[in-house]
Amino acid sequence: MASITKLNGNWRVRISWYDDQGKRHFKTKAGFSTKLEANRWARSVEVKKNDGSISDKSVSFVNYFMEWFQTYKENKISEITARRYKIIYNVLVEYFGNTKLEKITRRDYQMFINQFGATHAPDTVKKTNSIIRACVKSAIMDDLISKDFTQNIELIWNEDKIRKVDYLNVNELQQVSQYINTHLNPRYTSYYMIYTAIMTGMRLQEIAALTWDDINFNWKTININKAWNFHSKKFVPTKTKSSVRIIRINSDLINVLKQLKINHSQMVFTNFKGYIPTSNGCNRSLRYILNELNIDKPSYHFHAIRHSHVALLLFKGIDIYAISKRLGHSDLNTTTKHYAYLIDELRQRSDDDIENVLNDLNNKESLKSKIK
Repeated sequence: MASITKLNGNWRVRISWYDDQGKRHFKTKAGFSTKLEANRWARSVEVKKNDGSISDKSVSFVNYFMEWFQTYKENKISEITARRYKIIYNVLVEYFGNTKLEKITRRDYQMFINQFGATHAPDTVKKTNSIIRACVKSAIMDDLISKDFTQNIELIWNEDKIRKVDYLNVNELQQVSQYINTHLNPRYTSYYMIYTAIMTGMRLQEIAALTWDDINFNWKTININKAWNFHSKKFVPTKTKSSVRIIRINSDLINVLKQLKINHSQMVFTNFKGYIPTSNGCNRSLRYILNELNIDKPSYHFHAIRHSHVALLLFKGIDIYAISKRLGHSDLNTTTKHYAYLIDELRQRSDDDIENVLNDLNNKESLKSKIK
């Protein structure tokens, strides 16, 4: 049975069949420029399938990875996430070449992890391994291999590659906010996008996608329900399902955003040239502001504003659960994992507060004053 679908302007064929033992097999190929070409390939595979000359077990690891990605993942994930899969594909091509899937052993994969991990940070290694493991498990379910060669692997990484994200402290964040408020010009919207990020913790693609319908000026809320693809200049789904959310904003941000109504565009942040500032444009503006304020944070970039927003809320004692929901995380584990370093930095202050509370418990003078 052949399934022919159109994907990103090209045609893809997926053929499935059952062998004599009742096991199901799949074969997929993408990149056909016309549906006619796709049909021809499908018919040729059907012939091979019927005469028994086709064997899925001859597929290379990298080809199966790409087929698995195109069949099961590509239509369900964001463009940014899809880019990670394609990067992993290129890494696998470089290391494994045309090695057949069934020929790869646990030792082979461990050697790959050793080499890859030597030049990459822990988070990159963990995410890469997780994606590859999912692919291998799929190959087992497709009956292409019988053993999971990614199981019980020792993950190796380079501690020197860990990059701690710079964030602005409360005073620096206040300086940036005040500078922006005194240098706003509706013709140039990057400052407005930076200010929105400071006040909301939203991602750049979420901010860029905002339309006036997403902002409720009466209830002071922003409805985050889509993202913006800077390459295709089209709306795309948010990073995850949990990223769809409604957040509260304050009157200051409401008044700042209202200034952009003068641009007469459905998109909130369309500038006088008719486009929305990209990541490069916003980062140039951000670096200019920091330079003007003599804030020395050379690695600080737009996405780091999200970290600064979290740092501010944590510093002010906002509950971590409320922060997690505001950021659009699926659960608390995601929040604590991403911002563990901020939580650790504030832990000392919390420990001091706990110690003071316990000291007050046996402080008679303090107890008398509170009773009075």
